[in-house]
Amino acid sequence: MSRAAARRFASILETVGNTPVVRVNNVAPKHVNMFVKVEAFNPLGSVKDRLALGVIEDAERRGTLKPGQTVVEATSGNTGIGLAMVCAQKGYPLVVTMTETFSVERRKLMRFLGARVVLTPAAERANGMVKKAQELAAKHGWFQSKQFDNEANADMHTRTTAQEILRDFQGEKLDYWVTGFGTGGTLKGVGRVLRKERPETKIVVCEPSVAPMVGSGSAQPRHPDGLPSGSHPAWTPHPHQGWSPDFISSLTQHAIDDKLFDQVIGIDNADAMKWSRELARREGIFVGISSGATFAGAVKVAAQAPQGSNILCMLPDTGERYLSTPLFGEISVDMTPEEIDIAKSTPSAQIATTPSSSSLLHHP
Repeated sequence: MSRAAARRFASILETVGNTPVVRVNNVAPKHVNMFVKVEAFNPLGSVKDRLALGVIEDAERRGTLKPGQTVVEATSGNTGIGLAMVCAQKGYPLVVTMTETFSVERRKLMRFLGARVVLTPAAERANGMVKKAQELAAKHGWFQSKQFDNEANADMHTRTTAQEILRDFQGEKLDYWVTGFGTGGTLKGVGRVLRKERPETKIVVCEPSVAPMVGSGSAQPRHPDGLPSGSHPAWTPHPHQGWSPDFISSLTQHAIDDKLFDQVIGIDNADAMKWSRELARREGIFVGISSGATFAGAVKVAAQAPQGSNILCMLPDTGERYLSTPLFGEISVDMTPEEIDIAKSTPSAQIATTPSSSSLLHHP
């Protein structure tokens, strides 16, 4: 049942998916039609809510997840938050492993939802948190959801995200679909459907310019079982949390091998920040750094696209879990001089201000 048709739901889990496609009016180039799929409309605010529900219900169907069994997952935050929601509703304890550098908002959200958060050293990158989750699952007999390798991740996007896109562009052309990759679930799950159902659609993958793993063409070091054995040689740290770990996942590798995309675009950190802010201030669309980065890629696509092209860009998550990151570094907590002037323009309700409490901007 679609969100538009339903007024009541049996549980919060029925509200996952059916996110809106929204036209971008004020910041899009005028010669194209720019649309964004706003995944922040999922109940816990990101595209990873789909993954979380998909992998848990797949494990239930297969019998690999037992009633009351603890779930463990390595996450940059959004998958852990989605899993915390699903596990809370279904009654599974959840332990997440997460690199210590990811935003504190993510830790707090997961703990608020009842999960336990185990931090891993920044120096060990995403590989470190994955290894920790593997160790914990083996030692304690916990169910590891394996978001980077689990086919149920991609299958969920094939059943939901891809079908929503086909529905929303039924009878219309879709010239470009622009996305990041992260776990590879969205890219593989949607990409294979578009290749079959809309072969005219060009699929564009974005990644940080400082971590051009896909664009470099360099091989990902792997164990004999195909899982990553270490960091990709082209990866360096970047602020796009969850958008590009330090390895090419199995699901992303499948998308590469199956040629499920046509172009790779590198995105500078400054452009990611810029477009996240522009979407907020000029469109009222409140999204995070990875969304700003993906939209930056869509803007680059638009610059070369023919007149009248329809471009759809994925926006993975809300901006609320970036409040402690550089994305909000220029947002003042106290009143700015301009705001103080506005306050003083009428006589009532004045508060005392000092230079320290009315500084221009707080920088990280």
